[in-house]
Amino acid sequence: MCEENLSLKGLGVLVTRPEQQAEPLCQLIEEYGGSAIPCPTLCIAEPRDWTPALVIFDRLADYDLAIFTSVNAVDRALPPIQERGGFPPRLELAAIGQATARALEQQGVTRCLHPTQGFTSESLLALPRFQNIAGQRIVIVRGEGGREWLADTLAARGAGVDRAEVYRRERPSVDTEALLERWEHGEIGAVVITSIESLQNLFAMLGATGQPYLRDTPLVVVSTRIRHSAAEQGCHHLLLAREASNEAIIAALFDLTTNSSTPVR
Repeated sequence: MCEENLSLKGLGVLVTRPEQQAEPLCQLIEEYGGSAIPCPTLCIAEPRDWTPALVIFDRLADYDLAIFTSVNAVDRALPPIQERGGFPPRLELAAIGQATARALEQQGVTRCLHPTQGFTSESLLALPRFQNIAGQRIVIVRGEGGREWLADTLAARGAGVDRAEVYRRERPSVDTEALLERWEHGEIGAVVITSIESLQNLFAMLGATGQPYLRDTPLVVVSTRIRHSAAEQGCHHLLLAREASNEAIIAALFDLTTNSSTPVR
């Protein structure tokens, strides 16, 4: 199907990404004729204590590998790292997904290992580089309270693992009355969910009144873990984007508009 013939005309899309990350996706939705409805379900805040991360950044030369888990990790970590002279020449860099790799590239980092498909911690650790890491020192650059599977698996393979936590995720305080009115009037035809925490926060924000709307609305999700969590919450029309990029999300929305009568599970 030719992309130039595709349209999101008439589709209202609730975009739940943090405010500073939502604009490019919202612009794309509007360019294709849809109506973008920003509703951040996460806000990105300073970590409670920068000191542990800065101590790690002061001695990056002691590490063999640094893994960035998200675009936020890149955006928050790069300024203090650059203030300390940048990345040591021998330090290898890795990113869980393409969006994170692109964020590093925009900061001038061209040598970055990342999966070519899958774009998850599991996909990253399936790469040959991670099969023999016993005795190596690895730092994971992430947000507070991040998923521990990556660190635990690296440690189980014999690596020494540290965590540099450079941001904190919070649930914003939002008056959802106007949002519920739009849902009631049929103005929201899809919701974009890019993390389990965003999904959980949206359920909490909508409350008992709005949760049935969410369960009945097509959700575009960016991982099988999010899809599973949404299904457990009772959402029954789920579309899986191939990755977390704006382009992949738009492609999933096209699938929705061209196959609107067939729920994707």
